[in-house]
Amino acid sequence: MKNMYCKSLLGFLAVLVAICTVGCGGSKPAYKNTRASEVESIIAKAQNMTFDELAKKAIEESNGKDFFGLGNTSRGKDALPKFIKRLQQIKPDYNMSFNWQQPKNNKIYDQLIADAPKEKGTFAMTLIQDGTQFKPKMLDTGYLKRFVPKEWANAKGIANLDEYKGYVPLLIITKIFMANCCGDAVYKNCWDFVYKDVRPLFMYASTETVGMNFLYLLTKENNSAILKEAFEALPSERQEYFKPVIESVANDAEYFNLGPNGKYALAYIKLWMKQYNGQTDDGPICNILINKSSRNQCGLLVYSKLRSVVESDNVSLNNIKVTAYEDGYMGISGFAYSHYLFVTANSPLPWTACAFINFMTTMEEGFEAWGKDIGCYSTNPDLDRINEEKYQHRRGGYMNNGVVYEAKNDRGKDWWCDPKRGCLVLEDVDYCSKVAFTIGRWVDLMAE
Repeated sequence: MKNMYCKSLLGFLAVLVAICTVGCGGSKPAYKNTRASEVESIIAKAQNMTFDELAKKAIEESNGKDFFGLGNTSRGKDALPKFIKRLQQIKPDYNMSFNWQQPKNNKIYDQLIADAPKEKGTFAMTLIQDGTQFKPKMLDTGYLKRFVPKEWANAKGIANLDEYKGYVPLLIITKIFMANCCGDAVYKNCWDFVYKDVRPLFMYASTETVGMNFLYLLTKENNSAILKEAFEALPSERQEYFKPVIESVANDAEYFNLGPNGKYALAYIKLWMKQYNGQTDDGPICNILINKSSRNQCGLLVYSKLRSVVESDNVSLNNIKVTAYEDGYMGISGFAYSHYLFVTANSPLPWTACAFINFMTTMEEGFEAWGKDIGCYSTNPDLDRINEEKYQHRRGGYMNNGVVYEAKNDRGKDWWCDPKRGCLVLEDVDYCSKVAFTIGRWVDLMAE
């Protein structure tokens, strides 16, 4: 362990030097853009306006112009035509062309940073994920500005926007443990996924960073306590298998001041990093798990991937099970993360950006591009309820044409986010950004 401490310490010191170089030496100039003041002023006014009021401002601003958006998902391009159609209900001859881009391999940050120095940028707004990155790279730098839609705030019970310190997530996305059920393997405890010879399918944590955030969040006290409880529910022979690993990281847990249960989290992370079977995307993971030849295989993937399964002799939703739905399942069942909405500080169309954000977070047709899928829940409780009434995901009704498959009977946001039921690891932007340079480096070492 001494070598690990040395490597960790050197990495941590390197980070501190970099921070001091930027913060103390002044080599990174503060973000200066006169456009930002104008955008902030517009946002302050827009937050007190209804969608109909914003729509009129958007029409005045963007009629006949080009709207550029940037997102971690391609579905913004599905929502924009509906937004334009809604504005045309007010002004029938309104027209706006649009371009929605979805950069791959985490390039979204590169594009936003490259666009930020322009007095008037290219991109009007963004739909972005991974708080470990967007907080220090985008918010602390001033490149992005938060806009809180009035109706969304009302639905959330936010009475005073001046006191609200959070963000505006469009939706909650679930990544859950699933397993092929054609064999005899049993997955009734989250520790079963890191037991000997088990190699769960998972997107490479280095390329999809929300997966790395999941590992960071396991060290948060409430999650490490759940891991301990699940460990204690294991049969004695399995406990004996895991105990040496747990004790091997006990000093590290103490070093990071993770509390009495931190060693369970670090042990789980260590085993996961050594054993998971890295894949490039959740789609291929789903295709493997639903094939009857993939006996006993398991994985951690986006729940919504089940939406596009086409039944055949070898492929079926009957070949896969959601492990959290099994009677007596113990421990974490996966994790949840969000896509967050922001206006760019140098937005060329800030009124239109605010109106579009309001549209997606408060209106049924605005959320439809995401709401049609299981495992994707609006953060607006009113809209989440309306969406479920429309699609009936909890009965697997919408996408199955009346044919019900148990794996697609989505139990809903409240069930998944309940620590006593679905028990998902929930995203915490501030915690992830806080531990990225400490525990994050430790996790990196596990992959080396």
